[in-house]
Amino acid sequence: MLLFNPITSLSVPLTLSPKTHYSPSLSSLKNHPSFLPNKNHNPTRRKLLIVQAKGEDSADGPDRLISAICYFYPFFDGIQYGKYVITQFTPIQVLIQPLFPAIKVFKSFPLNGFLVFLTLYFVVVRNPNFSRYVRFNTMQAIVLDVLLIFPDLLERSFNPKEGLGLDLVMSFDSTVFLYLLVSLIYASSSCLFGLLPRLPIVAEAADRQVL
Repeated sequence: MLLFNPITSLSVPLTLSPKTHYSPSLSSLKNHPSFLPNKNHNPTRRKLLIVQAKGEDSADGPDRLISAICYFYPFFDGIQYGKYVITQFTPIQVLIQPLFPAIKVFKSFPLNGFLVFLTLYFVVVRNPNFSRYVRFNTMQAIVLDVLLIFPDLLERSFNPKEGLGLDLVMSFDSTVFLYLLVSLIYASSSCLFGLLPRLPIVAEAADRQVL
């Protein structure tokens, strides 16, 4: 196997030139553009931007906990739509059984839902002392609860006792309940991990309310 020798392969003989190579001085290197300070670089400005971003999207321990708890509000308020699913599926009943005492307290007074709504909206959402992370999740839970008005109106205006109408109502109520249950599990777990949950339809409405 032939090895390539870069010295012997040259056709022109190498000669040493007595000319001294130029070596730049230290003063000239200091004047080089790469050694000049960047005027556009502002450490203070960068630091302020980082602090501002942390303040807008902070998700520390208390923020995560408050945001996760807020999603129990629409679930408690719409628990009645699960009357068919809970009785038919034992695993779901076992899953939400630890919440029964809190649900009983929430449903003990007719105005509890309205009072919780006012508290969350005016004390949390409209309070700039809370981070945007908490206010957005709280507003998303409120919007989800407001949407329960539509199945409530449908159930009041259309309440069949038997037949196909009853099957449709059972399917509709079960769908609403499962949506609330999935939203609770997804949103609360996301908040506990510091992630930002965005529920379909609900997230866009919450974004418009939280400045």
